[in-house]
Amino acid sequence: MKFSTKYGLFLPAIFLWMFAAKCHKNHETKEYGLFTENINFDGQNRRYAIYVPRQTGTSPMPLVFELHGGGVYIEDMTGQSGHKTPYKLWMELADREKFIVVYPEGLNGAYGKPTWNDCRGDCIVSSGADDVRFIATLIDKIVAKYPIDQNRIYVSGTSNGGFMAQRLGIELYDKIAAVASVAAAMPAVSDCPSPSHPISILFMNGTDDNHMPYDGGTIGNPPNPNHGSVLPTSESVNFWVHFNRTDTIPQTYTFPDLDPDDGGVVQKFTYTNGLNQTEVVLYRINGGGHSAPSIRERYSSVYEHYFNKQNHDIEMTTEVWNFFRTKSIH
Repeated sequence: MKFSTKYGLFLPAIFLWMFAAKCHKNHETKEYGLFTENINFDGQNRRYAIYVPRQTGTSPMPLVFELHGGGVYIEDMTGQSGHKTPYKLWMELADREKFIVVYPEGLNGAYGKPTWNDCRGDCIVSSGADDVRFIATLIDKIVAKYPIDQNRIYVSGTSNGGFMAQRLGIELYDKIAAVASVAAAMPAVSDCPSPSHPISILFMNGTDDNHMPYDGGTIGNPPNPNHGSVLPTSESVNFWVHFNRTDTIPQTYTFPDLDPDDGGVVQKFTYTNGLNQTEVVLYRINGGGHSAPSIRERYSSVYEHYFNKQNHDIEMTTEVWNFFRTKSIH
């Protein structure tokens, strides 16, 4: 199987922030903070970063995986690279809401930077790693070390990571309670099995995304067949609405236009009452480009030159967590 992400889909790096500490609780020493770890998987060294909040009790905690886009390193996700990124805000949420965040890293693809082996069957530039089993192995490893609520494990991803999040939701439905797919839609040509179990899914896509076309088609700027093709966002949403058997008429909400210069407003469409209490949610980022929206972590004008406007009316991590927090495996 061959899978891909767009060459150069670099989601920017971030503000330097890494710390580790020790605390004492119940006469035991517990680690908390941000750590970069290594694991040998299929004979190769794989990296991941994990953020552990300071625990205030012994109750099991939710677990959130955040998957990078193609060409992005875990230091770009956690804030260690020194540039803006919305993804480091997961750690603040983890401190407040008491969950663990994991930033795993894919293996190098054809252009020598990390990628995920997602479901796009008409692409040729991503690694061929068994990333589904890699994530499943990480889940088992983390569950063995930390008090994790195994009914509340979630996966979010952007771009290549957004496609991979969907694959994990399909193939690891017995481990994952919900997925969020940002700047990604369903592959037009898929090497994944068809879903067999309802799962809650969120899409968050920009209508002016010049790399992952909102209305479907070939990925890339300019479009490059080597990078695969996607269904329109509307078809992707409708697929899951019908598969999950949710209501077909959504609840709608338009967010306040906090930044009139960011290209447009955000509309939220929520389809409820699905099988096993599943939901399907679409955040339509009107005028938004190939990026995760953020109020606080604003990308540069140089980034927007290549990837179009970043929306500043919502905080991606907050919206995704609000979606995740009510979901559990049934």
